[in-house]
Amino acid sequence: MRMDWGRLLTKIRLGREEDKPSDDIRSEYMRDWDRIVYSSAFRRMQDKTQVFPLAESDYVRTRLTHSIEVSSVGRSLGTLVGGFVKENEEIDVDAQDFGNIVATACLAHDIGNPPFGHSGEEAIRSWFADKGKQYLQMLTAEEQEDFLNFEGNAQGFRILTRLQNAVGRGGMQLTYAVLAAYIKYPRASYPRNQSKSLVSEKKFGYYFNDQENFLRVAKQAGLVEKRDGVYARHPLAFLMEAADDICYRVIDLEDGHRVGRISFDETEGLLGPIAFLGDENPQKSSYADIEDERGKIEYLRARAINNVAFSVVDVFKRNYEKIMAGAFENDLTTLCDFADQLERIKKVSKEKVYAASNVLHIEAAGFEVLGGLLDKVVPALVLEDNKATSADKKIFSIIPPQFTRGKSTYERMLAATDFVSGMTDTYAVTLFRRLKGIDLPTG
Repeated sequence: MRMDWGRLLTKIRLGREEDKPSDDIRSEYMRDWDRIVYSSAFRRMQDKTQVFPLAESDYVRTRLTHSIEVSSVGRSLGTLVGGFVKENEEIDVDAQDFGNIVATACLAHDIGNPPFGHSGEEAIRSWFADKGKQYLQMLTAEEQEDFLNFEGNAQGFRILTRLQNAVGRGGMQLTYAVLAAYIKYPRASYPRNQSKSLVSEKKFGYYFNDQENFLRVAKQAGLVEKRDGVYARHPLAFLMEAADDICYRVIDLEDGHRVGRISFDETEGLLGPIAFLGDENPQKSSYADIEDERGKIEYLRARAINNVAFSVVDVFKRNYEKIMAGAFENDLTTLCDFADQLERIKKVSKEKVYAASNVLHIEAAGFEVLGGLLDKVVPALVLEDNKATSADKKIFSIIPPQFTRGKSTYERMLAATDFVSGMTDTYAVTLFRRLKGIDLPTG
């Protein structure tokens, strides 16, 4: 079965299926981009750690600035692929529409991440595997997996389709095309029959509670069903993933140099072969005219991203038919011309950037803070009145009402992770300290 661009680019909106596309000069996908930008969930990413603590430097990226940069790269990738598709398929669509879909999916790609980066995800999983195990006993096997394997990608799908704006009626009510392009892992958390050698099955993309919305997206966009409940990616999801890979490899390295974790010579040696394609003489370019080291690294970063982007598009073109058949299962960056150099950058970043002491301190603090919050929030939401303590009832009263309406134990536990994972780094620390009695509110 070959996927069809007519369905892959659908402008139908989740929760507003009967609406006709707007006559607005903006495309439906541009309107999706605007909806995400103006959402509170997106805005909160300005206070969520990317790699370095937010107080480390005014220069280093947050989750929000990272997402904007990924969106910019994604727009370029999508537009280039859109031009290729228009030349090879009989479709009446602008190449820019492809770019806008990818840019919008990229803008939301980290929207479900909890505080403290990826360690926040592990902190939530660890709590449910240990202290939270007693609450999991109340759930079915399918429901338990959503907590034991808490996943930012699935949480993001939940935010986009349920929690933000039109609660229970499609969330942000985005187009099915954008939602399908957003889903990197089109499968559920249960059963654990995934193949981690396949990029689309390394993780999961939606919770059991959100299965209906996922299936609506998969069917409307015409995704290939590989086996029961497991689907092939939307072709443009590969570009979203590539844009993220390009940015975090190249830009995390730049941030590492900026805060003194990696020397100029080493950073130049890693980015130079990509930026100058291995055969250009940097001394004959404008690079030689830049006097400060930071400026030189910024120049190399820009050229490196540009060259990797074009190479990634070539990989997409070479594998186009396999991608359209739902049979392609690789990261585009691992097959591009610069794969070896990107792997070297990843290795250096792992040793010198991600293992920096202050980064590790933040990750360790994330376990303490998020675990401490779940200690308080889960029993307050889950326990019946006759089993809840006075402290539980006090905490229940300070939890925002949108998180207190769950009808089943499963829904109330999801509300607990919705509440905690949606916090900014600062708010999570502040609430933790207050609930522990370390700080008290004033005024």
